[in-house]
Amino acid sequence: MATLQYSLLLSFTLSALVSTILAHNITDILSGFPEYSEFNKYLTQTKLADEINTRQTITVLALNNGAMTALAAKHPLSVIKNALSLLVVLDYYDPTKLHKISKGTTLSTTLYQTTGNAPGNLGFVNITDLQGGKVGFGSAAPGSKLDSSYTKSVKQVPYNISILEISQPIIAPGILTAPAPTPSSVNITALLEKAGCKTFASLLQTSGVIKTYQSAADKGLTIFAPNDEAFKAAGVPDLSKLTNAEIVSLLQYHATATYSPFGSLKTSKDPISTLASNGAGKFDLTVTSAGDSVTLHTGIGPSRVAETVLDSTPLVIFTVDNVLLPVELFGKAPSPAPAGEPVSAPSPSPSPVASSPAPASVEAPSPLAASPPAPPVETPGGAPADAPFGSENSTADGSAAVHVSVPVQVTVFATVICSILMS
Repeated sequence: MATLQYSLLLSFTLSALVSTILAHNITDILSGFPEYSEFNKYLTQTKLADEINTRQTITVLALNNGAMTALAAKHPLSVIKNALSLLVVLDYYDPTKLHKISKGTTLSTTLYQTTGNAPGNLGFVNITDLQGGKVGFGSAAPGSKLDSSYTKSVKQVPYNISILEISQPIIAPGILTAPAPTPSSVNITALLEKAGCKTFASLLQTSGVIKTYQSAADKGLTIFAPNDEAFKAAGVPDLSKLTNAEIVSLLQYHATATYSPFGSLKTSKDPISTLASNGAGKFDLTVTSAGDSVTLHTGIGPSRVAETVLDSTPLVIFTVDNVLLPVELFGKAPSPAPAGEPVSAPSPSPSPVASSPAPASVEAPSPLAASPPAPPVETPGGAPADAPFGSENSTADGSAAVHVSVPVQVTVFATVICSILMS
């Protein structure tokens, strides 16, 4: 019995330790630097902060208030989000690593590339170590210039998150000039039909709920659209037996009056109110995530968030694997499926991350492939030292810890705990 208690205590302790080690919060970090308050504000408004917080290895290229204000003054929020996505690099760069880039230049993937909306090389940035200790940043698209430059180090938590200030935004061709239609002008049903959700789109039109969706879109709307196969799955009730009011509630249950992109869903902890919610926790959804998978729970059954059809702040449309069945309409369980004939809706693969070959040429030195990985755990002495413009903001504790060294820390910690408990 004592051994079991020791094991349980150790498990809980290690779980808490690992959770602490893997956590960082970009909003909390930047709150200590008032010169980036505008940048921090727009990371929150665009929900990019949620996406950043789900990544274990990342570099944020921050803009000071002057540069951020100049960008935000000329463009709508959806365009600002694309521009800021290009400043979030999916690799760890500190000042020392910037000046040790192999052959002086490299390409790195950004969050913009993961959206699937970045054709060609628009989702990559060119990072080049220039002469005189300067480091230039530019789009990886052919013909692009290195218009932005490294200014100083802001904060590092090796090797989880690094924040570096750059002089101005990195502008990929067309990223600021692309038309940005208002959400209320988006043809939601056409997008749903193209995404394989024709049944759902038809129900929205015949019931009139599409008008509710459209009127809510400008203020923030997230739609969870079941694909056509989901309506054919065993256990889905006969919708023809529902009243008009019940059909309306069911369709409203598939949307929430907030802008919740995938990164926000992954970090969601509280129940989500839907358009059908009427207080006291009625018609709510709960969310769980595991790795890059997000699942919605209704109280009757789960449904995986499959693909992103549209993410244009403040409107986002997802497809889901199963029809969301609220317990308020269908009780604790849907109509039983015929014995021996289970049918399940196919699970579409998550939105693919577009990948493109390195560009043939840019005005900066010809870049190589993707940037090198973070330093290995065997080199603790190689924790980044600040380069010419560095600051004293590097730390391995506090808001996050070293994710590459988790196994070593956990092993040592476990040994100590075991020694204490068994003594």
